[in-house]
Amino acid sequence: MANLIDGKKIAMDIQAELKIIVKDLKVVPCLAVVLVGENPASQVYVRSKARTANDLGVKSETIYLPKETTELELLEQISKLNNDDSVHAILIQLPLPAQIKEGTILNAVSPKKDVDGFHAVNRGKLLIGEDTFIPCTPAGVQEMLVRSHVEIPGKHVVIVGRSKIVGLPLATMFAQKHKHANATVTVCHTGTADLTAITLQADILIAAIGKPEAIKGSMVKEGAVVIDVGINRVEEPSSEKGYKLVGDVEFDETAKHASAISPVPGGVGPMTIAMLMKNTVKAAQNSMRQ
Repeated sequence: MANLIDGKKIAMDIQAELKIIVKDLKVVPCLAVVLVGENPASQVYVRSKARTANDLGVKSETIYLPKETTELELLEQISKLNNDDSVHAILIQLPLPAQIKEGTILNAVSPKKDVDGFHAVNRGKLLIGEDTFIPCTPAGVQEMLVRSHVEIPGKHVVIVGRSKIVGLPLATMFAQKHKHANATVTVCHTGTADLTAITLQADILIAAIGKPEAIKGSMVKEGAVVIDVGINRVEEPSSEKGYKLVGDVEFDETAKHASAISPVPGGVGPMTIAMLMKNTVKAAQNSMRQ
């Protein structure tokens, strides 16, 4: 059976390190989260972020706006946060209501406060290898591998999924000439003709497609490292809640072939929040140098 890559434990280690850094800072890092509407999953994520921030000594402010909020009203709110020197980091909780253009909003956030790493400036800096805010989930995936002592340089990394939030940033990161990257990268997606033929070549397989247990054990090379980014709710009549959470990887069968694998839940999820906190602290540190 594969070794378990415990994202929850790694995230706790990172948070312990950040707590020491925050204590020594001359400013209190401040993260402002903007939530538009009443999406239940978004509300859960926002509360989790706030709890983690408070535990680290990071100030967390959540701005709740009704789902009827217009794009102009949201832009005005972001402008206020951009111009507030006491706010070091801004996060726009996605998804946004249909009447608001996501790209317009994400690019309205100051690149200096864009701790999600979604602004076009920060995406461009990532592409050319400049220091910037790295999107939290991709950063968490890389950190999990590094702290689990997985060798990345020279390996074949196969990423299943090409989203702007996870797949494409990961491909950029692992292709760069860096001691924790320098890999050969293949990105698979809905246009991939023979997915299994490619996933079987992966030394490191990252699943980020949003489909429950789409990656089967038969699609994984013996000894590969598997990172499951997905989190999906599926019906489970025997459960008290009536559902269970599963990843994009069929865990039990895949664990028989992999050398290491991340679970769902308890894998990438906690790492995403830990890296958000790391970016928030970085934003506060940067503000002191300006």
